[in-house]
Amino acid sequence: MAVTERELVLQAQKGDQEAFEQLVLASQDRVYTLCLRMTGDREDALDLAQETFLNAWRGLPSFQGNSSFATWVYRLASNACIDFLRRRKRRQQGESSHSLDDEETPLPEPVDPRGTPEEELERRELRRAVERGLQALPERHRQVLVMRELSGLSYQEIAAVLELDLGTVKSRIARARLALKKILIQEGNFFAPSPSKKAEETKRR
Repeated sequence: MAVTERELVLQAQKGDQEAFEQLVLASQDRVYTLCLRMTGDREDALDLAQETFLNAWRGLPSFQGNSSFATWVYRLASNACIDFLRRRKRRQQGESSHSLDDEETPLPEPVDPRGTPEEELERRELRRAVERGLQALPERHRQVLVMRELSGLSYQEIAAVLELDLGTVKSRIARARLALKKILIQEGNFFAPSPSKKAEETKRR
C-alpha cells in the first residue's frame, strides 16, 4: 500500500530522513524548474533548490499541513528566488547589466526529431527569445508565468503558493502574458496572423 504525502510528512516530522527524502524526490524537479526560470542560471537554481529543501527540513516541525507539502515547499522556493533576485539586483546597481543573450540556459525542451534543421533553429531561437523575455519581466510577473506556463500549476495552486486570492492571480497572469507578448513583438519574435490569413482560418472552422 502506497504511503500518502501526509503520512510521509508525519514520519519526517518525527525525524525520519528517508521519509523526507521521498518528499524531496516527489517535488525536486518542479522546484528546480521554478528556480531555473526565476534566476536564468543553472548553478543559482541548484543552490536555491538545495536552500529550499534545507529550509523545509528545518521548518518541518512547524508545518501544520494547512496546504500540501508540495505547495508549501513551492512557496519556500518562490520566496527564496525572490530574495535572491532582490539581492542580485542590489549588487548589480551601478554595474553593467547581465547579458540576456546568454545561451547557457536555454529552455530544456527535447528536440523534435521530425523537424528540419531550419525548424529546429527557429524553435531554439524562439525558446531563447522567451527566456530573454522572462528575464526582462518584473519579478511578480515572471513568477506567475513560470508557475502557470512552465510548471503547469493551476490557478488555485498558484493562489495557494503565493497566498493570493484567485482573482488577483488571474489578473496578474493576464498582465504578465501581455507584457511578455509585448517584449516578443518588440524583438520581432511574435508574428500575429495577417487579416487575410485570419479570414481564411475563420472560413475553415
